[in-house]
Amino acid sequence: MDALELVRVKELEVAIRIWHPEAPRTLIAWHGLARHGGDFEDFARELGPEWRILAPDTPGRGLSGWSLSPSCHYIYSHYMTIAAAVMDHFGLERVPWVGTSMGGLLGMLMAAEPASAARIERLVLNDVGPELAPEGLAELAAYFGAPHRFLHFSELEAELRRHYAGFGIEGDDAWRRLALGSARRLPDGSWTYHFDPRIVEQFVHDTPRDTWADWAAIRCPLMVVRGRQSPLLKAESVTRMAEAQPELVSHEVPGCGHAPMLDRHDQVAPIAAFLAKSSAGKPAPRSGDTRSPWWQRLLKRLGYAGRG
Repeated sequence: MDALELVRVKELEVAIRIWHPEAPRTLIAWHGLARHGGDFEDFARELGPEWRILAPDTPGRGLSGWSLSPSCHYIYSHYMTIAAAVMDHFGLERVPWVGTSMGGLLGMLMAAEPASAARIERLVLNDVGPELAPEGLAELAAYFGAPHRFLHFSELEAELRRHYAGFGIEGDDAWRRLALGSARRLPDGSWTYHFDPRIVEQFVHDTPRDTWADWAAIRCPLMVVRGRQSPLLKAESVTRMAEAQPELVSHEVPGCGHAPMLDRHDQVAPIAAFLAKSSAGKPAPRSGDTRSPWWQRLLKRLGYAGRG
């Protein structure tokens, strides 16, 4: 990453990883259930220097704080609060959103909820949608809900290669980078993953929603990326998504399951083409997504300088 911002949301500190901090356009990229914002390193480089990428670490992951109250903080409604706080911190009224798995569902809820819908300029869902295979969800909950302890770092890396084979990662260097960003040392000198094991409690505490109703309510341009071998997002679900949203742009990635890493040109180029258009189908203004909130502009006109 090129920069790091730490934002306090209530009692939790949220880390936002940033690439190309001086770029004219801004995009929020949100990671999956047990990952962190560092996953978007190669995506940011592929997308190019005209895009500032803001990639938060959801609480309980990466560099962000862990919660003492998972039932309150490791749920989508609180993640939506954090997303709004991140936008406010950076003065973003409206911004494109790219979300992998959990991060895509979060973007979908932001785009569907009346209070936040106008803030999502366009939405890219990476291997996720309003309908997910129950067996895939059960596998995720079971795997990440169990403790993971590795005596040696090499054992952790080998397990990452096994579990994240669906990412389609190529090359020893890429796997090593993933391992370095995924490891946390335990007090006894052994290794485990970077995240709080209690993040999976969202499967217990979160309030069920009619996600198909959420999907139908979205009015911004939509794109879905699917790993061809995905165990979570089935091809039939993408077909149904297109029936509900006829303007949906879809892209299938061969050689990937859940979820494409978005780390190479043939995965990022279709997303770049989708992002290049504004909601009206015209090239987006270079600075239109970085305006300050209306109340900050009003204070400035009244002579109150300083950050809100």
